[in-house]
Amino acid sequence: MGFKPFFQASFAAFAGQGYTVGRVALEHKHLYRVYTESGDLLADVSGKFRFQTTGRQDFPAVGDFVVMSVRPEEGKATIHAVLPRKSKFSRKIAGNTTEEQIVACNVDTVFLVNALNNDFNVRRIERYLIMAWESGANPVIILSKADLCDDVEEKVAQVESVAIGVPVHVISSVMNEGIDELLPYVGEGQTVALLGSSGVGKSTLTNRLVGHEVQVVQEVREGDDRGKHTTTHREMIALPQGGLMIDTPGMRELQLWEADEGFSDSFADIVELAESCRFSDCGHNSEPGCAVKSALHDGSLDKGRYNNFVKMQRELAYLARKDDARAQAQEKQKWKNITKSMRGFSKKTR
Repeated sequence: MGFKPFFQASFAAFAGQGYTVGRVALEHKHLYRVYTESGDLLADVSGKFRFQTTGRQDFPAVGDFVVMSVRPEEGKATIHAVLPRKSKFSRKIAGNTTEEQIVACNVDTVFLVNALNNDFNVRRIERYLIMAWESGANPVIILSKADLCDDVEEKVAQVESVAIGVPVHVISSVMNEGIDELLPYVGEGQTVALLGSSGVGKSTLTNRLVGHEVQVVQEVREGDDRGKHTTTHREMIALPQGGLMIDTPGMRELQLWEADEGFSDSFADIVELAESCRFSDCGHNSEPGCAVKSALHDGSLDKGRYNNFVKMQRELAYLARKDDARAQAQEKQKWKNITKSMRGFSKKTR
């Protein structure tokens, strides 16, 4: 189940205390299905664990290794701690709330799935790449539904121009083409997360890799090729090749969370251009000697890519300001809770 030396070392401090380790396979409103040596167990968090959390990002997520006390005869367990995460794919929670939503943890490879139909979108791929690089996992781009595309090579070229050095695989699950190329990523102990919009073929790909239908598949809408939310929750599925696949609900709106390194990695070409500008604080507007404006003028830098770069740069700056205010409020509330708890303790000991 991917319990590698990194996690074994983290669990060593708990091993002598009668605890066992498990891996979260499914999350549903703070109830978890966990893979353990005693089989699949239904688990919830302890009261102490809940009290010590500062936000939803502290709770277990799919892919997490957790420290538990188990009751196999009941098919249940209690989670006392989450082991340190080796990788974490996050996004801002949908809506106006500035809060982190963890999509998947401890992933080795992220399959960024985009369909080669009317829903093909290079700008969306750029956004997914930022979060993939930031997660600590290795991104791999899967271009699905090749049987519905007449200009595959052209679209592959578009993707390769924005995903420099990232493997790109073209598949057709219906025709069973290109699937074998993905097998090296899902070998023994490897964890892969599937990310992409609704209707791109994530569930169909999962079924192909498993060898039988484990995920329900629905048809996409006619006209725009957009799909319904076939997968309604994040779930980790064991594959016959020895690896694990985390299937996720379709995310048409992927709002960024923390993405400093991921942003620089995804837009390395623009960052490198900016370093060649005459002025170090160049705003790439009307300044003389601007390498970015020069590249836009001669066509070596795609205008759509640059506009997306600026848009997401502003989005991250805005999010950083809001998150700073949220962190201050959380810290204030944390100390309020501690003070309240201490007062209650003092009254009991009088």
